[in-house]
Order: sequence, then structure tokens, then C-alpha cells
Amino acid sequence: IVQKQIFVFLSGPGCVMTNLLLQYHFINESKSWDQARRYCKNNKHSDLATVSSMADMNRLRQHLGNRSAWIGLHREASDIRMWQWSQPDVQFNEIQKKEWDNNEPNDVITENCGTLRCNKKWADLSCKSKQPFICYNETNSSYVIYANEERNWTDAQSFCRDRHTDLISGPEQMKKLNGVSKNELFPKSQDGFIFIGLFRDAWQWSDGSSFSFRFWNLQYDDEIKDKNRTWEEALYYCRHHHHDLVTITNMDEQRWVQEKTKNASSPFVWTGLRYTCSLGFWFWVSDEVVRYKNWASPEQVNECDMSGAMETGGEHKWFKKHDEEKFNFFCSTS
Repeated sequence: IVQKQIFVFLSGPGCVMTNLLLQYHFINESKSWDQARRYCKNNKHSDLATVSSMADMNRLRQHLGNRSAWIGLHREASDIRMWQWSQPDVQFNEIQKKEWDNNEPNDVITENCGTLRCNKKWADLSCKSKQPFICYNETNSSYVIYANEERNWTDAQSFCRDRHTDLISGPEQMKKLNGVSKNELFPKSQDGFIFIGLFRDAWQWSDGSSFSFRFWNLQYDDEIKDKNRTWEEALYYCRHHHHDLVTITNMDEQRWVQEKTKNASSPFVWTGLRYTCSLGFWFWVSDEVVRYKNWASPEQVNECDMSGAMETGGEHKWFKKHDEEKFNFFCSTS
């Protein structure tokens, strides 16, 4: 099943590096992401749109309204995650790796956001963890420490972008914190974490731009649907009313979803996990790679018309279920 929607492409002289030259054009035709990109190339435009800053994002919003459209951001199948800074004009390089604390970064799957520790060294942490954070004001080269306000990394980034410039990014900006005391950074604990603008992901812009700008809408529909549906009915419902059936790619997401399933009225809830009989493997309909697994048993293959469901009780393990069975389901909105 291929999701199709309208798209926005970029017109300009190749890989445009300044916003003054960017020209966005909206095409009100439903196409898959690959089809939309081919359309852009075949019609002598640069590529699908690259979004390099909040200024670009606001321009797109003005034209889109409540509609959705493809842009040039895509995820490589190799899933190689590169560390980047939230401020798109600040580059991460090899020299900066000396700023990591001992044995950091120490997680290769779930800890994809950067923090500052009390020794002013960096450590990786789950982006869904709620921590204090530091914003930066580009206009007067100043910072604001929100030591008593805890948010997940994405919420902290949005907060900083709304009220300041962005999360503090790069060694040059963080040099300003050298004279800041531990008590000012960590009034609640002397051994805590505070979010900075460091993150990693496997997403890339289709035109080859190195912009690190991201503006994800990371939310889920908190209502567990009490109406039982087949897997396909659940998929269409989520894609029509929200975004997709839920995807679970790490332990944090697993725990979050299983907490929400306490309100379910069926023994299982459908997820976006699907088995392809012809190719012989499981995949997420959101195109995420199935790396994290929580199967009840390893014998989850060799049957057609099967999809993945999570048990709402017990250990919340995953089970293969025939598509025509009817369960509650869980939608994501991003």
C-alpha cells in the first residue's frame, strides 16, 4: 500500500544554498514520494522541496493551509544515523567528537539526542526523555537556561524556536556556558542531563543538501479506538483521519504504546506491522525498518495475509494475526 498526496517542489539553480533563490511550487496531484520526485526531475525543476529553516517552513505553511504535501526529506534504507545540530547553519565535524563524555555516545539505536552533563561534556539520551534545556538567541549571542522546565527534545526544540532562535548548538555557542555553575545548570540534581541542539537521524534531503533542519510533528492519537476493525480497515481509518497505524521502533515507543493500550476493549491492538508473503519478511507500513522486535515467539513467518498485533495484557508481546480478525487499533499522527 503506497501513500499518495500532493507535493511541493523546488525550482532554482541546482542545489540552492540561499533562501533568497528558493522558489516553491505546489502541485495538486496525488502521487507517491518517488512519483513526485520523478515529476520534478522530468519537468526540469531542481527536486522536491528542501526546507532549511523556520523561514522556509513558514512560507510553506502559508501556501499549504491544512493540506499535506511531500517534501524532499527521505530516509535511506541503510538507516545510518549521523550526528547533527538543530541550527542548520552549524555543522557537526570529527573534531567535535572530543567533547563527548567518557564512554559516550553509548547507545546506537534509541538514544538519538544530545545532552550536556555537569562536567560540561556531552552524553546521548533518548529524545523522549523529559529534561531541562538551553535555548540560544542569535540576535544578541545569548543563551537562556530552562533548568526548572522539563520537556522531551522535540518539544524543547519547538519551544526554543518559538521564543528564541533554537536549541543551543555547537561548541562555539556552548563556550558561553563555561562560567555557569552546576547549581545554575542543575538546581535539582548535580548529576543530571540538560538537552542541547545535538541529534542524529538517518534522514537526508533528496537534492543532496546537508541542511540539518527538522520540524517533526511527533504525536500520537491518545484515544484507543474501541471499535474493532480488520487490519486493513484500521489502516485506512488511520490514514484518513490521522497519519498511519502505529510504528514501534524502540523500547521507549513500546512502553509508551503499551501504557495507552490499558484502555483497549480487545485482547490485541493492531499495529502497522505487516508480513509480505512474496518476499518473506516483516515491515512497517510507515517504511521504518524492523530492527527492534518484541515477538512472543520466533515462529512468526511463512504465512500470507498476516499482520502484527500487540497483546493488551500480559507482557504486551507482538503476535501475528490474520488480517480479517477484528481488534482495536492505535493511530500515529506523524
